[in-house]
Amino acid sequence: MNYIWEAVGRQPPGQQPSGAETIQKLCDRVASSTLLEDRRDAVRAIKSLSKKYRVEVGTMAMDHLLRILQSDRTDTEILGYALDTLYNIVCSDEEEEPEENQQKQEDDLGARFTEEFIGEPDNITLLLTLLEEFDFHVRWRGVKLLTVLLKSQCAPVQSIVLVSPMGVSRLMDLLADSREVIRNDGLLLLQQLTKGNTAIQKIVAFENAFERLLEIITEEGSSDGGIVVEDCLLLLLNLLKNNSSNQNFFKEGSYIQKMKPWFEVGDDNSGWSAQKVTNLHLMLQLVRVMVSPVNSPGATASCQKAMFQCGLLQQLCTILMATGVPADILTETINTVSEVIRGSEVNQDYFASVNAPSNPPRPAIVVLLMSMVNERQPFVLRCAVLYCFQCFLYKNHKGQGEIVATLLPSTIDASSMSAGQLLCGGLFSADSLSNWCAAVALAHALQDNLTQKEQLLRVQLATSLGKPPVSLLQQSTNILSQGSHVQTKVGLLMLLCTWISNCPIAVMHFLHNQDNVPFVSFYLHTHTYTHTLSHTHTHSLTHAQTFLIIIIFQDSQMNRTWYIWKCLFGVQQKAEATPSAEGSTSDATELQKEVELLRAQLQSQSAEIAQLQREKHQLLRGSDTTVSAAAAGDDAVRSELESRLSAQTLKEQVQALLESKELMEKELSSATSSAAIMQTEKSKLQQELQESKKEQDDLLMLLADQDQKILSLKHRLEDLGETIEDEDDLDARDQFDDDDDEEEEECDE
Repeated sequence: MNYIWEAVGRQPPGQQPSGAETIQKLCDRVASSTLLEDRRDAVRAIKSLSKKYRVEVGTMAMDHLLRILQSDRTDTEILGYALDTLYNIVCSDEEEEPEENQQKQEDDLGARFTEEFIGEPDNITLLLTLLEEFDFHVRWRGVKLLTVLLKSQCAPVQSIVLVSPMGVSRLMDLLADSREVIRNDGLLLLQQLTKGNTAIQKIVAFENAFERLLEIITEEGSSDGGIVVEDCLLLLLNLLKNNSSNQNFFKEGSYIQKMKPWFEVGDDNSGWSAQKVTNLHLMLQLVRVMVSPVNSPGATASCQKAMFQCGLLQQLCTILMATGVPADILTETINTVSEVIRGSEVNQDYFASVNAPSNPPRPAIVVLLMSMVNERQPFVLRCAVLYCFQCFLYKNHKGQGEIVATLLPSTIDASSMSAGQLLCGGLFSADSLSNWCAAVALAHALQDNLTQKEQLLRVQLATSLGKPPVSLLQQSTNILSQGSHVQTKVGLLMLLCTWISNCPIAVMHFLHNQDNVPFVSFYLHTHTYTHTLSHTHTHSLTHAQTFLIIIIFQDSQMNRTWYIWKCLFGVQQKAEATPSAEGSTSDATELQKEVELLRAQLQSQSAEIAQLQREKHQLLRGSDTTVSAAAAGDDAVRSELESRLSAQTLKEQVQALLESKELMEKELSSATSSAAIMQTEKSKLQQELQESKKEQDDLLMLLADQDQKILSLKHRLEDLGETIEDEDDLDARDQFDDDDDEEEEECDE
């Protein structure tokens, strides 16, 4: 034994060997000693130096230690020393907090020695074999070593374990170990082993993992348990998330029913520990994994049904309405309930029947909406309520009708707060987030439901004393045009897009106010050509553009207007991209000037059309005084007049003109003099409309010429080496009526 003590430093001062020399001597003794006791002492000495001289031990001793694991299997003490030493080599010191640069060096060393260790797959197989050893020191240290190898090189180690005979089964045996330290560290090992590997996840699940993990959770106290419960839940999440096979196995094994006791909380919910909050949060995540919208619809529906039948949904709703529940748990519970009821008629009906324990009782939906429009509530909680409302109404026409009904005059109950009143209050409050949440929530009440879109048009709002009420639709557009917060505008645009989409009556109501479309067009035009758009402005712009498209494509009389705007929009987008190109500054600047000229010409044309509209309205107002008793006219005359009207004339103006024409026809039957006057005025108006149409045709030709110039400049930029993204410039054939085909071909050319 004297040579060992001499090697580790018991020599006279000035004669002590270096660390590397000492380790080399110890390695020689391990290799050459015939006595097990001498090898054990040498390995123990190497272990004591392995943290201080990590590089030297890893470089010189690793092969010797692996041979010890193979040759000295009968001596558990030397096996424990060897496993401890290997662990110290591949793992950074967890007891110290090194500086950032030092930590990086430590991690690099760990990765280097891990690669050397797993470079020979038999080393992992050997380690798995040692885990069958019952001795505490061997088994526990083997678990720790394999865990750190997985942390450092997860995928390669997983591949080796997967092909090792009974490899996963040996690791699953750790959960049955009566020694809690080994069982608990076995949980950590299985967490690392199952990360992102579907094949291993399936094997672990079929090795009875669900049954054993749920037993451990119960034994440890469920949500009141400690860190072990957390580790079990994390392992369950690994096994179930994005793994449809394991999810089906979990459901078919009736394990969903065993989750219900987790959520049995008492009346006193004060003083929750941080660990309990963590545990319950993970439990809620497990429920969400089983009913996630990304799962197949059939699997989700089956799990939703099971959760209702076993009372799990009811238990979650109890937590939802309980007092004293921490805010983050309440938020996650709302999200969980949302996905349990999403698209499930039975679950949605049950949720609609849930009442809060208040006096008098209030529906849970109303209580949640009160939180959503309350600016003092946390942002994530308000968003969770909005998501819950969305899921409640998803594919739920009955629920949509019930929400809209609370807004209708015949069903409003002044004595109680309803969902509709809360949404209206939030829609027009001073808090922009409440505006957005209420607008989006109301949009979901209309989604894919034509009946409710038409019903909501009946809603009238009293804006101020002494003034007549206005419709909800008009008040929404009024606020949109009043310079509101961008968040408010985005919400209102989302609501209006949903409302008027595939609803011609709503479009007619919107166009009844002649200022609506010009405002949306102006808003779209103004924000399109701002080069530095924020994320929120981009969403607002997108919805404004979508909004305008919906209007136009539901009104064939506006097709040509959409055409003049689309041409300019395409030209402007080309010019917007050009100034950033290198080496073509002068050409790009010229292109921008041409675009500005086009814009000026378009504004001039718009002014002329506006003047024509004003003259026409003056004429119509004069006509109203003389033909107030007139009635409906001849359909053939009305059709002829309608066909002659300019596409630039708004639908409301066309309707007003038709009404005046009908009144004029009625007057013709009773007063020849009045008929002569009206005929003269009608001829004048038709002449003016023809002149306007001719001016529009000239403008279209001008736009086509300018588009050709733009195309030429684009080719010049390409010749200069610039990359210009292709885009569908005009592609108008599918957008216009047959009577506009000739104009489309001219623009395309």
